Amino acid sequence: MNNWQKASLSGEADESLEVRIVDDMVEIRDPDTGDIIVRTTPKKWEAFLLGVKAGEFDHFVA
Repeated sequence: MNNWQKASLSGEADESLEVRIVDDMVEIRDPDTGDIIVRTTPKKWEAFLLGVKAGEFDHFVA
């Protein structure tokens, strides 16, 4: 998966991020600037997503 992907529910939202896998690493970028802002392992990315789904970070946006 070398193509950047955006969450299907984000539509044309200005505050969305894009994700791709390159060389067994997950890269996350701001599509407005094209700058890669995070590069991590698939295992850490999966743990992060599970935390998001469990509401562990809700206090940051409340």
